[in-house]
Amino acid sequence: MSHVEEPDYKLVAKHGNIEIRDYAPMILAEVEASGERKQAISNGFKILADYIFGNNTSKTKMDMTKPVSNELSEKMAMTAPVIQEKHLDKWKVRFVMPKKYSFETLPKPNSKDVVLIPLPARRFAVIRFSGLADNEAIKLNKDKLEAYIADQKLKPIGGTVLAFYNPPWTIPFLRRNEVMIELDSTVDSNSLETHP
Repeated sequence: MSHVEEPDYKLVAKHGNIEIRDYAPMILAEVEASGERKQAISNGFKILADYIFGNNTSKTKMDMTKPVSNELSEKMAMTAPVIQEKHLDKWKVRFVMPKKYSFETLPKPNSKDVVLIPLPARRFAVIRFSGLADNEAIKLNKDKLEAYIADQKLKPIGGTVLAFYNPPWTIPFLRRNEVMIELDSTVDSNSLETHP
């Protein structure tokens, strides 16, 4: 998944492995899954993968290892990251849809469990880390990100979002994981320091 499309964003500020990013509008495919986090993301991933691999009204498909050359339908590109967010007792698992599609041109899911959601431009505080994204690593990085947000007097307006960029067979130290928290973009960010 090294040449996989990612959402567009503008870097506003950087402090070590923490960034403030302004994301462009995007469309998400979302499914709700219950249970323990890893099982929920696995179940949600399967349902969303089924959608992008052709379980949609136009049978639009994507083959992860080679182009589909004998199909009349176009290929839909896979995007990164896979996004997960807890909502009450359920997890929302999301794929960012390829930028070439608008909400009107995206193939409609056959599964009632898959919902397409257009999102406006938004600002996020993001902390990036490698290794296994187990509950301990997620909590540690979430705490660091929340401390940074408080220290910078930024205003969080959303819950915690987890983003995973690599397939499960990726060597842990090469993995890219992120914890993201949406911010009020009307709060002035010109005072934020940028450090490498």
